[in-house]
Amino acid sequence: MAEFRAETQQRADGSQSVETTQSVETTQSVDTTQSVDGTQSLDRTQSLDRTQSADGHEAAVILEGARTTVDPELRSAIDSLPGSMRRVALYHFGWEHADGTPAAGNAGKAIRPALVLTAAGALGGERARAGALRAAAAVELIHNFTLLHDDVMDRDTTRRHRPTAWTVFGDPDAILAGDALQALALRLLAEDPHPAASAAAARLADCVVELCAGQHADTAMEQRAPDEVTLDEVLAMAEAKTGALLGCACAVGALYAGASAEDVEALDAFGRQAGLAFQLIDDVIGIWGDPARTGKPAGADLAVRKKSLPVVAALTSGTPAAVELAELYGMPYEEGDLERTALAVERAGGRDWAQAQAADRMARAVQELARAIPDPQDAGGLLALAEFVTRRSS
Repeated sequence: MAEFRAETQQRADGSQSVETTQSVETTQSVDTTQSVDGTQSLDRTQSLDRTQSADGHEAAVILEGARTTVDPELRSAIDSLPGSMRRVALYHFGWEHADGTPAAGNAGKAIRPALVLTAAGALGGERARAGALRAAAAVELIHNFTLLHDDVMDRDTTRRHRPTAWTVFGDPDAILAGDALQALALRLLAEDPHPAASAAAARLADCVVELCAGQHADTAMEQRAPDEVTLDEVLAMAEAKTGALLGCACAVGALYAGASAEDVEALDAFGRQAGLAFQLIDDVIGIWGDPARTGKPAGADLAVRKKSLPVVAALTSGTPAAVELAELYGMPYEEGDLERTALAVERAGGRDWAQAQAADRMARAVQELARAIPDPQDAGGLLALAEFVTRRSS
């Protein structure tokens, strides 16, 4: 069984660092720290009876491999779309400019297809991994369908260092392109001869419903007063919006490996907990991240008064800073108040809480993973990906 500890340590300068330590007949540590100037420092050391660099080399290799493997399947599916939707999709993935000329853009990190392929390989070997290619592409199409729609609903103007699709092509075209990507995902699974394809399609459809429920809860929260939203509500929303698809990705990989029902559910739980850790760090980056790395404006979440996890933790802290934050969130954004708002979140403990929670969710994720894959050597790729989501800065 895995042993995993999450500790919050006091540093000499009075700030806190969150350290997660895992022992699965090996040692692994994740140290996530935030400096007072708002930059993020994340360090890792890992030993899995093989040499790995401390900069996340294994995760980078897995993600690059997934991107290289899945992109041709994605391109083939997208090329089958009618021209009006194809051009929006190709632009969104970074493969074309707005005028239709080729671009060598950023199609994203490929975390979700990497989870599908790595889970399949961990439980069923290379043959299972190769057989899960269409499923991995389907999960990535669903993810991008949600991004296209979320950008419209949230009115986000930048993604992956370029204008969002709706700002270039308009709301209707962006929404319809997202719809088309969802249809492509289901078609990929419907045409997949693999015996697990039917179960994977059903699971992915259920996941989409959960994603929609999570997005609805998120948008509804924005209409409520700052003191009306609870931490339990926002955690449940984050699990539905982010954890559900990461859990589904892992579970689909397990299905394609022919895993037992118990192992499929354990992989789903692993992905969900890792997904919550991902969202916690994403919310931290949304407030204190470097725009040069994130591709999004600094403090964008605060400017639109988004009730992200660190913000709600701060609002419910019962501190004087929480009162100040509630007053700020009760008023429309004014030019120049981002620094004051971010400082109020930090003074109310929102930043430290989010970091500690990310460590705790990683601990739970590893425990779930050990239920299905107790051998750390076999689990190494999934562990590397889970750790990546909590140590990223963009």
